[in-house]
Amino acid sequence: MYKTQCSRLTGLFGLSIKEKVVACGPRCLLQHHRRDPSAWLTYQHLTFLKRQYVAKNIGELHQRAAPKQAPVHAVVDESDDGVERRTQRVPVVEPVVAEDGAARETSSMKATTSQERPHVHMETDEARDARLDRQWKRLKVDMADLPDVYARLAKIKLTALVVMTAAAGYAMAPVPFDPVIFLVSSLGTGLASSAANSINQYFEVPFDSNMNRTKNRPLVRGQISPLHAVTFALACGVPGVALLTWAVNPLTGFLGALNIALYTCCYTPLKRLTIANTWVGAVVGAIPPVMGWTAATGCLDAGALVLGGFLYSWQFPHFNALSWNLREDYSRGGYRMMSVTHPAMCRRVALRHSVALVGLSALAPALGVTTWTFPAVALPINAYISFLAFRFYRRGDRSSARKLFFCSLWHLPMLLLLALTCKTPRREPRQDPAPPS
Repeated sequence: MYKTQCSRLTGLFGLSIKEKVVACGPRCLLQHHRRDPSAWLTYQHLTFLKRQYVAKNIGELHQRAAPKQAPVHAVVDESDDGVERRTQRVPVVEPVVAEDGAARETSSMKATTSQERPHVHMETDEARDARLDRQWKRLKVDMADLPDVYARLAKIKLTALVVMTAAAGYAMAPVPFDPVIFLVSSLGTGLASSAANSINQYFEVPFDSNMNRTKNRPLVRGQISPLHAVTFALACGVPGVALLTWAVNPLTGFLGALNIALYTCCYTPLKRLTIANTWVGAVVGAIPPVMGWTAATGCLDAGALVLGGFLYSWQFPHFNALSWNLREDYSRGGYRMMSVTHPAMCRRVALRHSVALVGLSALAPALGVTTWTFPAVALPINAYISFLAFRFYRRGDRSSARKLFFCSLWHLPMLLLLALTCKTPRREPRQDPAPPS
């Protein structure tokens, strides 16, 4: 009975409130909106949301309105040269009036001030030319700086890592070592990587200028023109793919061209659209060892997929730890990275793929790529990177992310070196003895 009475009372009370809100709701809301200017939605709010991405308190944006400044009257002065110059009139400071004589003196000062013409700053032609020269300068290419500019345009350190993984894939293939094919495939892979990195920087110039990490790149600083950068990319990409296609084999050339297309046409635009760009970038990084394997064998085997899997899983703890300490930079550039939009997922994915390296190491001997010694000797380094990934997952601070990143720098070369030392010996084809004559 008590429950029924309370329910009825609540229902009647709620019904009366509902009737009052329906009766005067829109008018009250409108009056409240007019009395509270801080709740207004202005163009400045929309511009702020458009220019900068802020991730705080599960995507909520808290912004306090700044106090409105006093309006400043502007005067437009047109001189004889036809150039409009906008000046600001300084408001008159009214002194405190003590006596009647002082009041009359103040009123006369006001009248004189109101009749005076505001001061207009005239800019001479020499000053204007000097100001424009400071703002806009012609691009002058210094021939002595071109090697360094090309190296930064090609991201020489990243290209060296790509060539190293492709060389490891070639060395792991169960075929006789051919130094000529090895050098040609490494050169073609390096040229294709340089072309992809150059095109990537060409597309990301307006966004790289907002990031401290990339604001000193050649195109951002204007050391070379965009046409020069595109020409360099074509000069690297076309010969690189041609070498891989005709000097090595068509399958390797196809993988090189596919990698350029994935990096420039898929990964680069997806960085500003969705966090799926990290998985696409991992596929791009997993293709070079597969290219090295196909350059040696001419076909896709299970060993090529295992090596590609090593690179695919290794990139998640490597890049997620790197991007964790660069979240502010990526936010300013407008990139939708996992560390910016989904921080919990960023740590979880890094841990998951660090543990996956242990399983891939055990899969390699099962597919005949390495001996069974490899999972045992690779277990300490795989366990250590998994431990650091677990600590990064639990803490989520800068220190744990930094330790995981630096561990990934030496983990990959060590893992590939151990796989090479435990490589399955190549079985020579058995030759039957010649029949007696």
